[in-house]
Amino acid sequence: MSALTLSNVTKTFGTTEVITGVDLDVEPGEFCVFVGPSGCGKSTLLRMIAGLEDVTSGDVKIDDRRVNDVAPAKREIAMVFQSYALYPHLTVRDNMGLALKQAGTSRADITAATDKASAMLGLDPLIDRRPSELSGGQRQRVAIGRAIVRRPKLFLFDEPLSNLDAALRVATRIEIARLHRELGATMIYVTHDQVEAMTLADKIVVLRAGRVEQVGPPMELYNDPANTFVAGFIGSPQMNFLKSGPLGLSSAQMGIRPEHLEISTEAGQIAGKISHVEKLGGETLVYVLTEDHGLLTVRLFGEHDYQVDAPVWLTPDAARAFHFDEHGQRLRPGESSAAGRATP
Repeated sequence: MSALTLSNVTKTFGTTEVITGVDLDVEPGEFCVFVGPSGCGKSTLLRMIAGLEDVTSGDVKIDDRRVNDVAPAKREIAMVFQSYALYPHLTVRDNMGLALKQAGTSRADITAATDKASAMLGLDPLIDRRPSELSGGQRQRVAIGRAIVRRPKLFLFDEPLSNLDAALRVATRIEIARLHRELGATMIYVTHDQVEAMTLADKIVVLRAGRVEQVGPPMELYNDPANTFVAGFIGSPQMNFLKSGPLGLSSAQMGIRPEHLEISTEAGQIAGKISHVEKLGGETLVYVLTEDHGLLTVRLFGEHDYQVDAPVWLTPDAARAFHFDEHGQRLRPGESSAAGRATP
């Protein structure tokens, strides 16, 4: 039995279809991330699961129960939003326990639930403070605690880290991953940040313009992308795309990850000159401007010294190259361009 099933789900606003025929199964205990660029429909899809948006057609099932016409409060879900949505006059404890209080839960059970959530999230020293006395990261932990105490069948996260600075994003991301392991809960998480998707997900759903482009584990999408969109979206820095095949595949577009481009000052297959160098300590990113393929990125591990405007040569690792047909669909060994066009 799947924890969540979407069957040919669509959503239209007027004459505009924003979600198109989405099919998806999320297994119990799975951490599933919806990822894609702004406007791809990921938050709309999450809101349809929550019941905050109506489903135009298709079915949404939670634990095999069709919930299309079930009110959000009765779907046994808890949602954590980008905005913390905490009551400013309530303490941390009261914010976390409010939903239980409104449901008529006993004081003893509310205290037990909030104490457990507070301990899991490291909120014990803050339990009697109000939101105005908390940092952004602390407020987000309270919002997550409020979801935990409800013991929902599904946790829904809508870009919960967007308001945090870089360091807090990493720390909170680690906390969410730890909570998932400890709770064993089913979580659906929306983000535009592919790094969040890669580091948190058991399963990633890549969306573009309301359609699912590919579904799979993070490293499967990284190592076996179905098309140029997935190949370019998953991975940081993003994949390089070469306009023609320097390895003899002239009829197709070639993709190569930055770490699979060799750089040399002496010889190689693609001539260029260095446009910019980013020294990040543990790695160095070298941006090379080429005549035929535009700007290409080379990822080198460790510290390297390259000078801007210096001439260099690049050579792709043929064994790590990806090939795509004229429609952007993946061509695998033995497939022709025509076969690629037939790829779903």
